[in-house]
Amino acid sequence: MKPPACTGMTRTDPPTRQAVETVFRFERARLIAGLARLTRDVGRAEDLAQDALLAALTHWPRTGVPDDPRAWLMAVARRRALDGFRHDAMAKGRHGEIARAAGAADPDPAEALDAALDDDIGDEMLGLIFTACHPVLTPEARAALTLRLIGGLTTAEIARAFLTSEAAIAQRIVRAKKALRASGHPYAIPRGPARHARLGSVLEVVYLIFNEGYAATAGSDPVRPALCAEALRLGRVLAGLMADEPEIHGLLALMELQDSRLRARAGPDGALLTLAGQDRSRWDRLGIGRGLAALDRAVSLGGADGVYALQAGIAACHGRARRWDETDWPRIAGLYDRLAVVRPDPVVALNRAVAHSMAFGPEAGLVLIAAIEGAPALERYAPLPAAKGDFLLRAGRKVEARVCFERAAALAGNGAERDFLLGRAAECGQGA
Repeated sequence: MKPPACTGMTRTDPPTRQAVETVFRFERARLIAGLARLTRDVGRAEDLAQDALLAALTHWPRTGVPDDPRAWLMAVARRRALDGFRHDAMAKGRHGEIARAAGAADPDPAEALDAALDDDIGDEMLGLIFTACHPVLTPEARAALTLRLIGGLTTAEIARAFLTSEAAIAQRIVRAKKALRASGHPYAIPRGPARHARLGSVLEVVYLIFNEGYAATAGSDPVRPALCAEALRLGRVLAGLMADEPEIHGLLALMELQDSRLRARAGPDGALLTLAGQDRSRWDRLGIGRGLAALDRAVSLGGADGVYALQAGIAACHGRARRWDETDWPRIAGLYDRLAVVRPDPVVALNRAVAHSMAFGPEAGLVLIAAIEGAPALERYAPLPAAKGDFLLRAGRKVEARVCFERAAALAGNGAERDFLLGRAAECGQGA
């Protein structure tokens, strides 16, 4: 296949390989989504996307990066997919007598392709998320597979998001692909009640993607804005498709409100900043307005006590405060009390402890954190010793606080987060 007109890079251009990898990183998820619609096999779609990358690494250094790299990659992958279809059709032809004797009907490849394209989602990426959230998979497998396919996260990054081991995540993804393939309907876009039944895991996945962008679990960059933008896009599409679902609007509100602070999360030197240290003039007031409107919509639909609406309510308290000392911590603590009832997990309990420490003093936070320190899921979770260190520091117990911050830094997977925590440990050493 001859690639389209190019931008002028030659085979000697050192940036070409980097350009190929950058294009693939941005286009990978949409490429897999389009191929999954064609093949109805997410595992095969991922393999075809990888084949297209290898083809680009071979051709683009000689010919230059095409004007429409995504179309080039899709054309290569689609051609290889069709070659595979032809090979499969020939194999079925050779064994046609056996199939007919067993009473099996030969499917029409053209009809299968039309069916794959005939959905009312109107968004390939969203369709792929619903596929990855198929009921044949466990909730954990659904989220892990979607983060891999849509977010492009490595198994190590997903393991951090789930607070589990890399080996467990790798096995989970492999088994999920096999289960989808064995189900016989790996790319079936759900409709009606089936779509609603799968919505909870879809929202969880979208938010996990957002969180990986908002607080990167690995690498040197503290944030990955592209993932936040993708999660927001998917959330807005969902809100348009299912406008009467309160939790969709609750999730969208939460993401909009958190995203409004994204530009202020790091200082000029790239170091992470706490809410207290952020320049609130850099917060996106339009984004805050969109978040508050989405939250009002969720509440008006009866979803005030939904998991995402409660978290959005907490984010709204921060968004409304023009200064750190105007934050309504008692209200935030009350919202966390309600959230702990509907989602009784250790991370929520940790955040509740933080809120109570701010509303009622560090000793109140230490009492609550003592109750969850032994939770297995938090054993290697950096925010736990970081929060405890903050409580101890505010209580004047600097030596103990320093130990906690150093432990948190050792557990941190992100370089910026690690530097921030080491800075807090050093702060404890002053005058200790």
